[in-house]
Amino acid sequence: MTAQGVEKKPLLQVEQLKTYYPVRQALFGRPTAFIKAVDDVSLTLYEGETLGLVGESGCGKSTIGRSVVRLEQPQAGRILFEGEDITRYSQGELRSIRTRLQMIFQDPYASLNPRMRIFDTLAEPILVHKLATRSGVQREVERLLHLVGLPRSAAHRYPHEFSGGQKQRIGIARALSLRPKLIVCDEPVSALDVSIQAQILGLLQDLQDELKLTYLFIAHGIGAVKQVSTRIAVMYLGRIVELAPSDALFQKPRHPYTKMLLGAYHPPDPLYRSVERPVIRGELPDPSNPPLGCRFHTRCPYAQERCAKEEPVLASETHGVACHYPLA
Repeated sequence: MTAQGVEKKPLLQVEQLKTYYPVRQALFGRPTAFIKAVDDVSLTLYEGETLGLVGESGCGKSTIGRSVVRLEQPQAGRILFEGEDITRYSQGELRSIRTRLQMIFQDPYASLNPRMRIFDTLAEPILVHKLATRSGVQREVERLLHLVGLPRSAAHRYPHEFSGGQKQRIGIARALSLRPKLIVCDEPVSALDVSIQAQILGLLQDLQDELKLTYLFIAHGIGAVKQVSTRIAVMYLGRIVELAPSDALFQKPRHPYTKMLLGAYHPPDPLYRSVERPVIRGELPDPSNPPLGCRFHTRCPYAQERCAKEEPVLASETHGVACHYPLA
């Protein structure tokens, strides 16, 4: 993947983001309990890099992605895209940034309209945003299909005529149709066979190099995240617990939760296989009532009395860890 630029120009800044979902309501409809899917998260994404976001199912990583593209409305915090605070933008105001900020969805089967030909699926956003005339849209659709490795004849077919990997290529082409700077990839390979996953990851890397794209890459498979990411953020129960360059995170994880996640990953490299990594035990706590102090202390083999009382803070820009007793 493209390395971080020398100037480190921020493209996306997430500041103290909170996105909650009501789960219980009072008599007159006022929410009384919330699932704290994203709870006080801050991230910076630089131009040309890929920031991986990884964690167990239910940790809030997809909610961050959906909040960034404003498919979810945060309760608090700020989302700055190219310096613009888009947190409270109306749907009309969001239209002005849709050409620069796009998303690839997890399920290629559900993300395409089965009644629309692929040509219409790709042409519609181009025409709506007036990026090509009706006479020029044919060439643009052919360009997009070529970028993702599909023949021109694919434009005249319907989604049910394609395999899962081909559908995801169409989903990628649709995200590229508005020529964005940032693409949020929400588990784009988790629904695909392993061999197809490698092809799609390779395609995303090639497209990033060719089109100078920036990715927020969300996945629960830490192997896929390592392959494509410049840096990796590890989430647990709505919070970022570790943030580091990809190689540093794999070679020397500092948070116990990260070490346990790596215990479920079996890479071919014997260097990684030889590292002792305990398995995560216990159940994920109720996200509507997270534990006090460190949220991981109820499952952590290294927890001490302080962990149950005092919440750790994510420090350091280079290798940040939210832990009172980080691993050496």
